[in-house]
Amino acid sequence: MKVYEITSYIEKLAPPALQESYDNVGLIIGTARSEVNKALITLDVTNEVVQEAVQNGCDMIIAHHPVIFRGLKKIDYQTEQGALIARLIREGITVYAAHTNLDNVPDGVNGILAEKLGLKNPRILSPKKDNLYKLVVFCPQEAADKVREAVFNAGAGEIGNYSWCSFNSEGFGTFKASEKANPYVGEIGEVHREPEVRIETVVPSYFLNSVIRSMLEAHPYEEVAYDLFPMANEQNNAGTGIIGQLEKETEAEEFLLHVKKRLNASGIRHTPVVKKQVKNIAVCGGSCSFLIEQAYRAGAEVFITADVKYHEFFEHSSEMIIVDAGHYETEQFAKELLYDKLIRKFPNFALQISKTKTNPINFL
Repeated sequence: MKVYEITSYIEKLAPPALQESYDNVGLIIGTARSEVNKALITLDVTNEVVQEAVQNGCDMIIAHHPVIFRGLKKIDYQTEQGALIARLIREGITVYAAHTNLDNVPDGVNGILAEKLGLKNPRILSPKKDNLYKLVVFCPQEAADKVREAVFNAGAGEIGNYSWCSFNSEGFGTFKASEKANPYVGEIGEVHREPEVRIETVVPSYFLNSVIRSMLEAHPYEEVAYDLFPMANEQNNAGTGIIGQLEKETEAEEFLLHVKKRLNASGIRHTPVVKKQVKNIAVCGGSCSFLIEQAYRAGAEVFITADVKYHEFFEHSSEMIIVDAGHYETEQFAKELLYDKLIRKFPNFALQISKTKTNPINFL
């Protein structure tokens, strides 16, 4: 199997354009056209994980956290990171990372965390903004179905839980073909009036090029009339964090114990239990204390994340329970998530979840 076959599918599930500006997702080490026989799925790439890959004959590692996160100016073999990169190259192991782009899709890392904790009716806590375009295209009536299908299959027309969304209105277009033209309808040098359909649909920015390309390929006209408008709407099917509800109101302390057990955490840090009963829960795996304000404004009674700083625990601590359940603990299900999605798509490909626990934090 080729590397690009696997990575292209992952990038349909979690488009790289959804990564945060500080991130480094995608193919980190290797080439897209190289052969891959077996892949190991892990949260982090460590020496122990590389050793596991070598012992199990894995020539690809699919990770959540990038092995190269910040820019490198040199690779020094005497540093831990430099030696790790050198070993990966020497062993011929391809490395791919799906990080914050996998966080920012509804059924990604935060989606599976919400599911594991039993949340119902999940929705994005902090939707992406300035990421949508309105596409308007005009085509002859008999070609409308073909054009719509092309743009929808390329990624247009998704609104929340609905796909293939569009608005269509009928009218007529006029044009006069010059002697250099090759018109689909009408005659050279004559004004032609053609019954047309105006198709309007929404397109995320990261699908824009593929949608336009597909539209042009499906459209019968030599010159296609279309408009693009930036939208101020939030993209409610992409963004950071998840908020949902428990099946029923639950004793707050009972729920905190449930979180600790479900995440197999050695311990969790939290603010005072100011709510006796809780139902509205917000989650964000990894370092998401920047969402405390949004979780509060969204009506969360508990906000579960990781890497919360001392002073951040004071924010809305009299009105909402803030829980630091650990970075590894809140993101650990990324391995299961990637495995389940990839094995359904490629049932005959050799995939393996790493058995190496990469959590660097220990408790006495």
